[in-house]
Amino acid sequence: MSPRKALIAALTAALLAGPAVAQAATPQTTSQTAPTPARERAAAATITWSLVRASNPTEDQRTAYDAITRAMNAAVARYNNLSDLGKTITVRYEPGVPTADGNINGTIRFGSNRSYMTERTALHEIAHTIGVGTSSGWSRLGGSGTWTGGQATALVKQYDGSGAKISTGGGHFWPYGLNFENEMSNTAADRHVHLVAAMVRDGL
Repeated sequence: MSPRKALIAALTAALLAGPAVAQAATPQTTSQTAPTPARERAAAATITWSLVRASNPTEDQRTAYDAITRAMNAAVARYNNLSDLGKTITVRYEPGVPTADGNINGTIRFGSNRSYMTERTALHEIAHTIGVGTSSGWSRLGGSGTWTGGQATALVKQYDGSGAKISTGGGHFWPYGLNFENEMSNTAADRHVHLVAAMVRDGL
């Protein structure tokens, strides 16, 4: 065999031996893999999500799907970049939901109000799927109105000083709970993820 043919054969074999990338998807559910940010990813990041779509969506559904996809991709990328938390999340667009909600069973629902189809909302609702306001650990460690877990408490003191604490109520926490859109900033969002991860280490 000539050197040129040998080279072509070797390249062909290498291409055929490469990893497969095709994935099957049902018509109703589209899996979303958030893009990897430039910052270093945590090694064990495993939050994934999929959006349940109508087989013949209306214009309202299509625009909602687009906004929800942008919000979830950004939030999941941030969680996966900054934590090693794992969750499989199913997202639905349900216009009757007043804002948005998240359940520990891994379901997030967005209502029709586009002002809630943001990364801030997605981060907040992902926290609910992980256990904020929804787990027995939350009741045990946050039921008194102040988070009592040592790791998250130490972290908020590092952020805000020795007198800082994490307040809890109504299934939410603050500061850095991202309960309202005016709380959102890159710093607050990063601290939110770090605090949720610390809560999980505390026993959330």
